[in-house]
Amino acid sequence: MGDILPYIIACLITAVVVGVIVWIAAVSYRKKVVEAKIGGAEEKAREIIDEALKTADAKKKEALLEAKEEALKSKNELERETRERRNELQRYEKRVLQKEESLDRKAEAMEKKESKLNQTEQQLEKTRAELDTFYQKQVEELERISGLTSEQAKEYLFKTVEGEIKHETAVLIKNMEQKAKEEADKKAKDFVVTAIQRCAADHVAEASISVVQLPNDEMKGRIIGREGRNIRTLETMTGVDLIIDDTPEAVVLSAFDPVRREVARIALEKLIVDGRIHPARIEEMVEKAQKEVEAIIRDAGEAALLETGVHGLHPELVRLLGKMKFRTSYGQNALKHSIEVSLLSGLLAGELGADVRLAKRAGLLHDIGKSIDHEMEEGTHVSIGVDLCRKYKENAIVINAVEAHHGDVEPQSVIACIVQAADAISAARPGARRETLEIYTNRLKQLEDIANSFKGVEKSYAIQAGREVRVLVTPEQINDDDMVLLARDVAKRIESELEYPGQIKVSIIRESRIVDYAK
Repeated sequence: MGDILPYIIACLITAVVVGVIVWIAAVSYRKKVVEAKIGGAEEKAREIIDEALKTADAKKKEALLEAKEEALKSKNELERETRERRNELQRYEKRVLQKEESLDRKAEAMEKKESKLNQTEQQLEKTRAELDTFYQKQVEELERISGLTSEQAKEYLFKTVEGEIKHETAVLIKNMEQKAKEEADKKAKDFVVTAIQRCAADHVAEASISVVQLPNDEMKGRIIGREGRNIRTLETMTGVDLIIDDTPEAVVLSAFDPVRREVARIALEKLIVDGRIHPARIEEMVEKAQKEVEAIIRDAGEAALLETGVHGLHPELVRLLGKMKFRTSYGQNALKHSIEVSLLSGLLAGELGADVRLAKRAGLLHDIGKSIDHEMEEGTHVSIGVDLCRKYKENAIVINAVEAHHGDVEPQSVIACIVQAADAISAARPGARRETLEIYTNRLKQLEDIANSFKGVEKSYAIQAGREVRVLVTPEQINDDDMVLLARDVAKRIESELEYPGQIKVSIIRESRIVDYAK
C-alpha cells in the first residue's frame, strides 16, 4: 500500500500536467482561429468600407448634379416669373396712369359743372326770392279783393272739396250697395227660405240637471243608505252629484257632463225598480247603464247618418256624433243642430250646383269637436274637430269647412261657405237657441252704446230682440250723405266688437220737425 500511493500521486501529477498542457494547446489553437477570423473580418470590413466610400462618392456626385440642375431650373423659372410680373406691373402702371389722366379730366369737368351749378343756384335763389315777393303781393291782393285771409280761404276750399267728395262717396257706396243687395238678396232669400222650408228639426232646452221621480219619499232614505254609503258609491261611480232635498218624490242629478248624468239617471231608475240598493248592486247597475248609454250613442250616430244620407264615416266619428245627442249649446241640441246644418248644407249646395254629398258630410261634422271638448284641457271645439277629422283621414275640403265655419280661417271652397251659411241659419232661426236674460240685455245695451258713441247721434234704440238698431241723428250735424257713411261705420263697429247669431240691421233716421201752435 505504501508502494502504490507514490505511484498514484505521480499519476495524478502527470494527469494534471497533461491536462494543463492540453488546455494551453487548446487555448493557443482557439486564439489562432479567432485571430484568423478577426483578420478575415477586418479585411472584409475594409473592403465593405471601401465599397461604401466609392458608392457614397458616386451618390454625392449624382446628388450634386441633380441639385445643380434643380437650382438651374428654379433660377430659370424664377427669372421667367420675374419677367412676367415685371411686364404685368408695367401694364398695371400704364392703366393707373391712364385712369389718373381720366380722373384728372373728370375732375376738371366736375369743377366746371360745379361752377355752373353754383351760378345756376344763385340765379335760382334770386328768382325764388322774386317769386316769393310776387306771390306775397298776389296773396295780399287776393285777400284785399276777397275779404278773406289765406287760412280762411283754405278752410273754405277744404270744406267745399270735402263736401263734394263725401257726397260722391256716399252716392257711389249707396248705388253699389243697392245694386249688390238687389242681386244678392234675391238669390240669398230664395236659397235660405227654400232650405228652411224643406228642413224641420226639433230642439231641446239646455239643462245641467236631471230629475228622477221616486215612488215615495221613503225611497230617499234607501238611496242615501246607512251613513250615506249608497249615495257616495253612486256619486263616485258616475261622477254626478245627487241632490236630495224637500222636493216630494224626486231626486235631482246635477252634472255638466250630460253622458254621465244620463248614466246616473238610468242606473238610479233601475235601482228604484229593482228595490235592492246597496254598493255592490249600485256598481252592477252603473255598468249596465253605461253599456245601455253606449248603445244609445251608437244608435243615435247611425240614425244621424241615415237621416242625412252620409256614408263611409269612421266608426269612431259615428260614436262621437252619437255623444252629441246629450250635448246642448244655448239650449240647442248639438246633434240635432249638426243634422239640421247637414240638411241645410245639402239643400244650399243643390241650389248652387255644388257637391251635395260633400256638403252634407261637412255640415254633419262641423261641430264634431263639441262631443269631447269638455274632456280636453286646451283648444276650442273648432280646433278639436279639425284634429279629429285629420286623425280619421277626412277629406281636405271637409277639414277646411270645419276649421272655417266660425271664421277662424278663410274658406277655401264653396262647401266651406255653404257650411258657414247653414250654421248661421240653424243657430239664428226663431226658437233655435235660448239666451239668458243677462246676455240678452247686455247685447241690447252694447248695441245702443256703440251707436251712441258716434258724433251726431241723438238717440238709438235696439229693437226686435237685438236684430235691429234704430239710430236717430241730429239733422244739423248729419246730412243725407253722412247717413250712408254713418250706417256703414256703425255696422262695421258692431261686426268687430259684438258676437251675435244671424245679422243685425242698422237703420239711420234723420228728420226735421217744426212745431207751432195757433192761438
